[in-house]
Amino acid sequence: MILRGIAASDGIGLGRAVCVREENLDYSDVAYSGKESEKARLQAAIEEFEQRTSAMAEHIRQQVGDKESEILTGQIAMLADPFMRSQMQDAIDGGACAEAAVDNVCTMYADMFAAVEDEMMRQRATDVKDIRSRLLGILLGAASVDLSNLPAGTVLVTRELTPSMTVGLQKKNVAAIITATGGKTSHSAILARALQVPAVLSVTKVLEVVQDGDGLIVDGGEGIAILNPDERTRSEYLTRQKDYQARIASLKVYQNRPTVDADGKRYQLFANIGSAAEAEVAAQSGAEGIGLFRTEFLFMDRTSLPDEMVQYEAYRAVSQTMAGKEVIIRTLDVGGDKAIEYLGMEKEENPFLGHRAIRYCLDRPDLYKVQLRALLRAGAEEHNIKIMLPLVTSADEVRAARELLEQCKQELSEAGLPYDKDIALGVMIETPAAALTADLLARESDFFSIGTNDLTQYTMAVDRGNAQVASLYTPFQPAVLRSIRSVITAAKEAGIPVGMCGEAAADPGLIPLLMAWGLDEFSVSTSSVLATRASIHRWREDEVKRIAQEALGLSTASGVEGYLKKVSAPEK
Repeated sequence: MILRGIAASDGIGLGRAVCVREENLDYSDVAYSGKESEKARLQAAIEEFEQRTSAMAEHIRQQVGDKESEILTGQIAMLADPFMRSQMQDAIDGGACAEAAVDNVCTMYADMFAAVEDEMMRQRATDVKDIRSRLLGILLGAASVDLSNLPAGTVLVTRELTPSMTVGLQKKNVAAIITATGGKTSHSAILARALQVPAVLSVTKVLEVVQDGDGLIVDGGEGIAILNPDERTRSEYLTRQKDYQARIASLKVYQNRPTVDADGKRYQLFANIGSAAEAEVAAQSGAEGIGLFRTEFLFMDRTSLPDEMVQYEAYRAVSQTMAGKEVIIRTLDVGGDKAIEYLGMEKEENPFLGHRAIRYCLDRPDLYKVQLRALLRAGAEEHNIKIMLPLVTSADEVRAARELLEQCKQELSEAGLPYDKDIALGVMIETPAAALTADLLARESDFFSIGTNDLTQYTMAVDRGNAQVASLYTPFQPAVLRSIRSVITAAKEAGIPVGMCGEAAADPGLIPLLMAWGLDEFSVSTSSVLATRASIHRWREDEVKRIAQEALGLSTASGVEGYLKKVSAPEK
């Protein structure tokens, strides 16, 4: 029986199932003991949660890494939010016991985050659910999940892999992970990749189908699991596993190499990050710069606007970590699927086509200039920061942003504060309007970066979160490929550099097309840096031009994808 889900962590694992089912957190028999008593119980549980979580975070930091430990320290910060705490206390004042207060408030927050389309924001829902479960467990005296004594060859099957579950987990005993929920950028995926364990996520009803002891093969690259395979299938996948491990080992030779094609032509290979701390991981991964720093996450995990100094310190930290290398920082991309309550944004019927990103920022110069000043100041020492504008649809928006930037320079000069006078201002090409007028935008911009995630969604008029039309959401669509080619051509004709920061930049099938069309810079997740460098190194100029010509002659996405997968398959 084949179980299908989301390919979240590459690799092949074979073993036997250990199913982790949700613990009983029923508090229906808990009696309300009065306001003061319940608040005291809540406070004691919160303090114990913080102590346990700090210890867990330190353990994960030592065993896995700083980035992964921040998932847990972020939970401590989330629970420290005075608004969340006050809502729990208000519930107690209304007659709820501590358990009910935790359950109701956490469920409300989790539902709110889960409703957001952006996968990064949906991670917050996982965090809140984990906070809820562990706080309830502390209040009820329930035993926490202990995965420290798993037998060798375990395929861990669970609803979701929470950060707290990984404490004590012996990586050598875990062959693979299957979860019932989660996406490619969920905490489950992040943790599985950090542990370097194959994982398939969002396998619906997996805990109903799989029983303890069942044999399983997990292919994290294809997003499938095979339940109780026969001996022939096991033998086939053991061979695939050996081939995969050999291929991964071979990538290590690219760690400190320049990014060049088979003819010796140089490309830039950058990383996408969402926090200052991730810059360290990017540097260690072999990235030659930062192609996208998503600044909205500075704004999301708080109850008030980050001031100029807070933003300056974050941007400066990334600049210094990547000293001597480019750092492209995207200005606040808020709205759409990223609602921030304290910004007072009005509810819209269609927020993805509404008052968001650069549109919102230009209408709030008071807010936007704080960020622009922080960016200018942060670039004063290393002079390696570039500013990128999201969701641009017209040259007027670029001109307006540049005018605000000049005002900020004047203000900083008058204040006697150092800043980068020559900071570059570029555009993220992620709308059909931007792609169709790329030649006009190039006159106003110092660089382009193509955001294929939104460009694909808007070009194909498809909601990427809607399963019924998900098959249309692919960068292999001829319309999307033609858009990308025309944007690169416009940048080349204008003499400005052009990169790509969408997921397509790491796709081995699309890499030869991007090379053929003249893309200068590939910006990918840190885990994809070495594989992308190896893919680029493989191709010669005459080969990629021939492949691009063939691909654009095909009329369907399936045809293009099939052809590119065939020609870019790993050499044996």
